[in-house]
Amino acid sequence: MSTTRLIFGFHAVISRLRQNPASIKEIYVDAERNDQRVRGLVTLAESHNIQLISCENNRIEKMAGSRRHQGVAANINTTLSYVAIDDVLDTLTEPARLLVLDGIQDPHNLGACLRVADAFGVHAVIAPKDRAVGLTATVHKVSSGAADTVPYIAVTNLARTLRQLKERDIWIIGTSDDADHDLSDFQISGSVAWVLGSEEKGMRRLTREICDQLVRIPMQGSVESLNVSVSAGICLFETFRQQACKTTVTDSVSNSK
Repeated sequence: MSTTRLIFGFHAVISRLRQNPASIKEIYVDAERNDQRVRGLVTLAESHNIQLISCENNRIEKMAGSRRHQGVAANINTTLSYVAIDDVLDTLTEPARLLVLDGIQDPHNLGACLRVADAFGVHAVIAPKDRAVGLTATVHKVSSGAADTVPYIAVTNLARTLRQLKERDIWIIGTSDDADHDLSDFQISGSVAWVLGSEEKGMRRLTREICDQLVRIPMQGSVESLNVSVSAGICLFETFRQQACKTTVTDSVSNSK
């Protein structure tokens, strides 16, 4: 079974062209644009024999609605097949680095989370199917292509999925303002899954109870909380930094022998 979806903007369309060109049915381009950026996109599309439709800007405006489009849109085929987390984990040759989002409903936040996930080498982003935004056109636009590079796995039962991750020796770390442990003093090793809650309510009670550890992000200003994508970026960077340092130390020890 398959369906179609529109994506907008140069980042989203070019990323799709590079990652999965076979999924693109056609690309709409503002007829009045003939700059270098458009010419590069047209050349790439033609190399994959993808239909290009030159049209008036107001046609793309109608397709995009309130979304920014930059004069380019693509109609894509999306195969609705379930990707299991085991399919991702079974291919890894390094400790798993996962991001779990418990009910993010703002597409801009999800897009930004996918972007930071891509930046810090996250192997998959996991979220519930219900009460979550999913991969919309806005998510694709905001993610700047990360929605096509980072596996996004929507699960029917998040609590059960977290328990399955535990069975695979993945440490589940939740973020909470009232946690006893501070991120700056927290040692991160092995496979980890960071769990962040929704914009307003945070993690649900059951999700929180399943976590192996709760950690807070140290803050010294007057603001009480951070945007979820900012929190994700901080936690993922710290994970990346600590794991990279351990790899460097191991390599140095090996080279000294």
